Amino acid sequence: MASPAFEDIAETFEFLDEWEDRYRHVIDMGKAMAPLDAALKVPATKVDGCASQVWLYPRIEGQGPAARFDFEGESDAMIVRGLIAVLHALYSGLSVEAVLKVDAEAELARLGLDEHLSSQRSNGVRAMVARIRKLAAEAAAA
Repeated sequence: MASPAFEDIAETFEFLDEWEDRYRHVIDMGKAMAPLDAALKVPATKVDGCASQVWLYPRIEGQGPAARFDFEGESDAMIVRGLIAVLHALYSGLSVEAVLKVDAEAELARLGLDEHLSSQRSNGVRAMVARIRKLAAEAAAA
């Protein structure tokens, strides 16, 4: 169900033996993301439930269940910025209907993230996934 970009991350994680290398890779992915325009860092795009500051801005092309889902995001924490990049790879380019079918918990478990993130970070990831699913559900109903 995951996008090809996420499958690439999963393959890279299989290649990286040490969790520290995986952690660095996630951070590097976050560093490679374009910064979110300051005008988009508003209360409406802020994700509640994250220990750090997180903003997700949807970019949806089309209407209804077949609309294509994408988003931009940013965080003030480097690891969280990397986690946003991982979620972007997981969801970007899927239809909003497909976004709702992705089992994010299972997909992220393939990377071992569930075992290596603090409970606060895990809660933040769940909050970001919930926001993404909400945005996709709203777009699917439009």
